[in-house]
Amino acid sequence: MTSLTQWRRTATTAVLSATLVVGGIAGVASPAAAADNPYQRGPDPSRSSIQAARGSFAVSQTSVSRYGVSGFGGGTVYYPTDQSQGRFGAVVVIPGYTARQSSMAWLGPRIASQGFVVFTIDTNSVYDQPSSRGDQLLAAADYLTQRSAVAGRIDATRVAVVGHSMGGGGTLEAAKDRPSLKAAIPLTPWNVDKTWPEVTTPTLVIGAQNDSVASVATHAKPFYQTLPASTPRTYLELRGASHFAPNTSNTTIAENSIAWLKRFVDDDTRYTQFLCPTPSGSALSAAASSCPF
Repeated sequence: MTSLTQWRRTATTAVLSATLVVGGIAGVASPAAAADNPYQRGPDPSRSSIQAARGSFAVSQTSVSRYGVSGFGGGTVYYPTDQSQGRFGAVVVIPGYTARQSSMAWLGPRIASQGFVVFTIDTNSVYDQPSSRGDQLLAAADYLTQRSAVAGRIDATRVAVVGHSMGGGGTLEAAKDRPSLKAAIPLTPWNVDKTWPEVTTPTLVIGAQNDSVASVATHAKPFYQTLPASTPRTYLELRGASHFAPNTSNTTIAENSIAWLKRFVDDDTRYTQFLCPTPSGSALSAAASSCPF
């Protein structure tokens, strides 16, 4: 854990201790505050609920042919079947270099079952570079929210992007080009561009300690460190993990991604408790954060 993280943890604890009020603790939504949030979906969360393989929402899926869309290579949409709670935020997920949507498919139902519409996409070419992948994320987001069969279930103002490797680099490209995105999650990201002072979208960067493809020293860490101080941001490093950790079911990736999406796409402060203080534990070899958000 970095000394910066330890300092932030101490500061956060002090702030929370000093702001105890009737009805709750700062950073944790009181019943009244939760009721005032029109984007809140699902029951009160717990550590076990965000770590679970499935959340509280039943999920269906539908395929999107690459021949019926433009700007990206089609994909699979996972969506909650419940329409009683209003529209949901959307999440577009893109794979890495030479990979297809199947490499990220595990994230689709896992995130959707927490109350999101999730679109895992294929790229135009498996060799597309990060800048192209960023454009494809945005094209897929526009299709999903405007023309897809589930567009009516989605709040088009609340969209996030997630990507692996060159797709992770693409999430930063997308966030730079479209600041209205609510969240970005680059997973073991790769990009020739190492600095991201233009990104104002809340960004969770997840690197892997033993990544020999996109070393954290030359990719994930500088990506995180060059985000503006005003941008909500967190860096997590998976202990002992390789570049391909995001390609199989991973509880650490899932629980932190879910908390991040809930906090910034749904503006659901019930999930702040999982992000601040900065996450720690045996699954992580390093962590840093700008919390309190």
